[in-house]
Amino acid sequence: MRLSTLPFPAILAGFIAVLVGYASSAAIIWQAAAAAGATPQQIAGWLTMLGIAMGISTLALTLWYRAPILTAWSTPGAALLATSLAGSNVHQAVGIFIFSSFLILICGVSGLFARLMRIIPHSLAAAMLAGILLRFGLDAFVSLQGHFFLSFSMLISWLLLKLLAPRYAVVAALVVGLAVCMLNGEFSPAADPINIVMPELTAPEFHWADLLGIGIPFFLVTMASQNAPGIATLNASGYNVPVSPLIVVTALIALLLAPFGVFSVCIAAITAAICQSPDAHSERSKRWIAAAAAGGFYLLAGLFGGSISSLLTALPLAFIQTLAGLALLGTIAGSLYQALSHVEERDAAIITFLVTASGITLAGVGAAFWGLVAGGASYTLLSLRRGMSS
Repeated sequence: MRLSTLPFPAILAGFIAVLVGYASSAAIIWQAAAAAGATPQQIAGWLTMLGIAMGISTLALTLWYRAPILTAWSTPGAALLATSLAGSNVHQAVGIFIFSSFLILICGVSGLFARLMRIIPHSLAAAMLAGILLRFGLDAFVSLQGHFFLSFSMLISWLLLKLLAPRYAVVAALVVGLAVCMLNGEFSPAADPINIVMPELTAPEFHWADLLGIGIPFFLVTMASQNAPGIATLNASGYNVPVSPLIVVTALIALLLAPFGVFSVCIAAITAAICQSPDAHSERSKRWIAAAAAGGFYLLAGLFGGSISSLLTALPLAFIQTLAGLALLGTIAGSLYQALSHVEERDAAIITFLVTASGITLAGVGAAFWGLVAGGASYTLLSLRRGMSS
């Protein structure tokens, strides 16, 4: 496929996915690295290598399976590290990264994770995805409070193009939003935006207290709150890709690059949904193009990892929230339809949706995992009741 024939909506979807990924979690990554005592130069190097790792893994998996498979770092895991690494150093942090990635690799090689995912009903997977994405849909409209003109203009442009040319609705929202930001003086790029930083090799240190107290919770949070929703997102979007190879490839890349600050490489959920939606491409079989574009943008972002912090502050948060919410509306609607379309599974699905959307964290594990647990338990109990009544 020649560059000139690439569909612009797919390229835009890939760009938005990377933009949302960085905008929503780069600050958390910075805090986690700072908690481990990393210098600004080291943090910039970590962001560089993280972008490169996501770009390589996304491109490799997407092109191999011809499916929109995005990778991401574990944002819940980064939040856990930001609160747990105080008092540690970067060498101990790298040791934790290696330990966690090794545990994930074992899960992938053994096939344990794939077997667990196969027993999850499709309605519950769709309900969990809807619960994960709900906050982004709500944020698009909450932004009306503080940035009414910006968010309203983007919403109106999206609606008009949905009527006239649906594939370009998100494009219109992006263009109008940028124009409004420039007119209002809310687009303020740094004076020196280009800053290329080479990552540094950091030797790991392994301490049992850190591995047990931080490494194991980090592993559990990453698997339950990032990889599980990522696989569920693929399944809910209709892409039945073998699970174990995805886990093995991402864990192996994270394991090899951990000494350069790559704390995790996971299967993306929220950003992947942008590339898996009909807005990315009208044909399901060609939405991999959006993910491949995201891989390219990841590589570019990694190359200029030292500039990420300044770029994130160039646009108001309301712009990012509104654009992400509008890009995900179709996926939210489709997930809710799939979750609630089967009457006999509806109660379990709505429990999964509500628990996931609540955002609760229990035992250090995020709401997506507990949504599946609550929904799965409900599904099992209600299935027993239906069996007894029949």
